[in-house]
Amino acid sequence: MQIEIFALCDAATADFGKLSMLGAFDTIWVPKTPVVHPQCAIALRARFEKIERGEHKVLVHFVDADGKNVIPPAQGVITINFPEEQSSGSAHLILNIQGLNLQRLGEYSIDLAIDGQQKASLPLFVKERK
Repeated sequence: MQIEIFALCDAATADFGKLSMLGAFDTIWVPKTPVVHPQCAIALRARFEKIERGEHKVLVHFVDADGKNVIPPAQGVITINFPEEQSSGSAHLILNIQGLNLQRLGEYSIDLAIDGQQKASLPLFVKERK
């Protein structure tokens, strides 16, 4: 399995085998904290080989610098199936987040595990606008 895209963005959709993302970012500038970021999305595109067909458990943790959950962990299952003549297939997963409550400045982490193994991590920096 290979993670082709793992991004925090303003919005994402997946239609007809296409992943579309708008406004990928890693920093939010705020006048003060706590602050509520109105909307964002975590977008994932993963590629699987023939031997990896079947179900895969996906887990996403969004945590602050102390390891506390910012949102409840998101978990689910993706089923990988593609035509026999293809050497690989891809899967898309989008996690839409409304009203992201950020309590303080600093670094946050979005961690991705598939089948119980850490596969990717994204930082989110919350900085004060001066």
